[in-house]
Amino acid sequence: MPIYGAYYAGSRTVYVDRSDPIPPGPGEVRLQVAYCGVCGTDLHVYQGHMDRRIAAPQVIGHEMAGTVVEVGPDVSGWEPGDRVVVRPVDPCDNCPACRAGHRHLCHRLKVLGIDTPGAFQGSWTVPAHTLHRLPEGLSLEEAALVEPVAVACHDVRLAAVAPGETVVVIGGGPIGALNALVARHVGGNVLVAEINPYRLRLLRSLGLEAVDPRQVDLTELVQERTAGAGADVVFEVSGSAAGARLMTELPRVRGRMIVVAIFSEPPSVDLFRVFWRELQLRGTRLYEPEDFEQAIQLLAERALPVQELITDRRPLSALPQVFEELTAGADAMKVLIDVQQV
Repeated sequence: MPIYGAYYAGSRTVYVDRSDPIPPGPGEVRLQVAYCGVCGTDLHVYQGHMDRRIAAPQVIGHEMAGTVVEVGPDVSGWEPGDRVVVRPVDPCDNCPACRAGHRHLCHRLKVLGIDTPGAFQGSWTVPAHTLHRLPEGLSLEEAALVEPVAVACHDVRLAAVAPGETVVVIGGGPIGALNALVARHVGGNVLVAEINPYRLRLLRSLGLEAVDPRQVDLTELVQERTAGAGADVVFEVSGSAAGARLMTELPRVRGRMIVVAIFSEPPSVDLFRVFWRELQLRGTRLYEPEDFEQAIQLLAERALPVQELITDRRPLSALPQVFEELTAGADAMKVLIDVQQV
């Protein structure tokens, strides 16, 4: 049976074509990909923001779940039939960051699906060290959200959100929504700022308090909720100039600001406010193994309503159209691609 993949060819062009299986070499496994989610990074790729890293035409995608079908030499612990997700980072293990234990921040990091071929293909060969095992009872469809949930777990862990703290999430897209849900899960009192009406309705249906900062004075609202102190933690997930400006207005003295979004242009940030209130500004990038394990556990325990975040399921052949729709601002949260359905 032919195997297909979705190739990014540059200039907002994605096409679906045959994708021949690659036999696994030493330390590698070959997977049958079941589902792959479309994420914000994929949209950045589609819009040409990462062309210097991609050898087009190249299969992209990394939010996946699938099954091991072939194991290469020198691989132990994995067998055909194992259900897995991939933590799509391949560090060099030799640079200063790797030697310091920060392998996900490797100076020469390869992100699978960007720097190497990705998961929008029926057969995907990857390093065995990237695999995480899925428990029984967790469907492959839900497991395709492990990667973005792991992002949120990493963000919330580095922010050290504690029970009872006031948390503001600026940007209610997929990652913003998951940051809000994970922060709520650990006990934070969460408020989300989002301007898209569809996403506002969806967030509220999940029991999250969500407001449009163009209609509500968010700074004033946070001041009221905290008796004038300010938020304990602010996540900037919008990637917008307005979000970067708002980020510094909301925290309390010595509050924490966590930059999650990828900014296409360097934003203006009020460093005087950072100085004046001794604010903590921290970036977060990707995830570590423990974040993937926490994400798998949360989904297996049904602790997060991820099914409600899946707003569409489409075949691989529809992916070019999906990119067009999402880039144009279609009403959607998380679109899953059924990679085996062409």
